[in-house]
Amino acid sequence: MTQAGRMFLVLLGVPGAGKGTQARLLETKFGVPQISTGDLFRYNLKNQTELGLLAKSYMDRGELVPDEVTILMVQDRLTREDCQKGAIFDGFPRNLTQAVALDQMTAGDGGVRRVLLFNLDDDEAMHRITGRRTCPVCGTVYHVDYNPPKVAGKCDNEGADLVQREDDKPETVKTRLYVYYKQTSPLVGYYFAKSLLTDIDGTQEIEKVQQDLLGLLQSEPVA
Repeated sequence: MTQAGRMFLVLLGVPGAGKGTQARLLETKFGVPQISTGDLFRYNLKNQTELGLLAKSYMDRGELVPDEVTILMVQDRLTREDCQKGAIFDGFPRNLTQAVALDQMTAGDGGVRRVLLFNLDDDEAMHRITGRRTCPVCGTVYHVDYNPPKVAGKCDNEGADLVQREDDKPETVKTRLYVYYKQTSPLVGYYFAKSLLTDIDGTQEIEKVQQDLLGLLQSEPVA
């Protein structure tokens, strides 16, 4: 970043493309928080906020939480002090309704500055996600191929048996991919039409992706 200002970035891509990992690294580098709808829902539900209780009322009935509730959660999150420099959106917007709402939220600060599309084919996405194993005690995440524990199936820190989360099982991943293509992929065209879209090679090593992103973002003004 070459000037002071608010930076709003949107990260798009199939599950497993590395969006969350890169968002956390960018958060550390620029001091701009990662905003994930999953984290927002967990925070509001855990703290029983007004929005959390509203979301829970839909979930308890087995219904999808409406876009309006998700949008209000994001809007509320942007009022916090750590968002003074902007935000990095991971998992939001998920559809065109949310994208238009985000445009309205950020309009006073120049809108979304750039949309980063992490490209990764479905087979590799499946392999990345289904290979994850998590420690039920400390939450450390491993991968059977890319980041295996020292002892197969055991957490390096706790010695506990590693588990495969429901979200990481093959059938669940297929559903997540289906939802992405149905709901979120139309955003690619939306942001392309706004000349905001930049393709990122999600098949590269984490460090190389981060290097590409930093080169891209540090070469342009953000005010």
